[in-house]
Amino acid sequence: MGGKLLLVGSVALDSAKEVFETFGATLGHHLSAVPDGEVGPRRHWISRVHYQVFAGHPELEIVRRPRPDNGVERLGPRDSSDSWQFKVRDGVNQVRFGDPGWRLGYARDAVSSHFVFQTLKEKGLLPAHLRFQVSLPSVNSMVPPRIFPNTDDVDKIKPGLEAALSAEIDKIVELIPAKDLAIQWDCSTEVLDSYGTIASLPRESVIERNTQQFRHLGARIPADVALGYHFCFGTLGGWPRFRPDDLGAIVTLANAIVATSARRIDWIHIPVLDRADDAFYAPLARLEPRGARVYLGAIHNMETFPQRIATARRYLPEFGLAAYCGLGRHERSDMPRVLDDHLNALQAVG
Repeated sequence: MGGKLLLVGSVALDSAKEVFETFGATLGHHLSAVPDGEVGPRRHWISRVHYQVFAGHPELEIVRRPRPDNGVERLGPRDSSDSWQFKVRDGVNQVRFGDPGWRLGYARDAVSSHFVFQTLKEKGLLPAHLRFQVSLPSVNSMVPPRIFPNTDDVDKIKPGLEAALSAEIDKIVELIPAKDLAIQWDCSTEVLDSYGTIASLPRESVIERNTQQFRHLGARIPADVALGYHFCFGTLGGWPRFRPDDLGAIVTLANAIVATSARRIDWIHIPVLDRADDAFYAPLARLEPRGARVYLGAIHNMETFPQRIATARRYLPEFGLAAYCGLGRHERSDMPRVLDDHLNALQAVG
């Protein structure tokens, strides 16, 4: 993978076709892969799993749902205090999911969007080198403690959820040609955990807790499929959900995931705050990507962009560029400016 730009995943547009024609066609020569924008329910990231999968599961009970808007149901939470919450029903030792390969919805959406992607590629509207990017939330990020407040419940649901996600991966790689495909793991809870912000999780097991899932899941992804990781400070309730003092813990987590990976990792995305001080960026000097392309999520507040890039280069001389996260929680009216920010970032770095 060698693109100058990375699109993390979600885009605040209405259809995959619109995302491909707007962002893919405009930025395509600078990208290695293009996502479908995670349009529709996926725009709210893991919330769609909560209301489309968990809320209807017979072995789960709804403890809390997002507050209505003037009496009208709301599916996506406003912030972490308004998120879905569940508990495993009494007497259930392990939650399992039926309809393997399709139950979570990611394979179904990927196959549908890939058809649009391939059609536009054949028409010459997308560059021939582009892969189709499927962004998947990690198991730990789908079932964080804020969604299952009883930590024993998390242990009851994670094995079945990992099996369901494994089946989705198997279906995706069965139906989409490997040479056309890129898969990205989205990791938010893992980053929060690595900085010690989740009080219910023990500090001593943080690395093993967040790398084990990827050893299992990564082994299912064929070598011809491109693979990346997006590390995230979180956007629920506004970005960032927390402001770490530096990039130290995220570098430690990234190094551990790369070192224990069952296969090659092609890219790593690390968000950066609107800061240009050396203390924040210095940990990048010990990043060990082992051949993976590093993208810094620096495309935001373009007035300070040059200073941030200059500081980052003191510790990591070579990297690509991206926004700090997906763009799904933006307004649709923001998208022209966001697209211009990506083009201006390219021009600024030469």
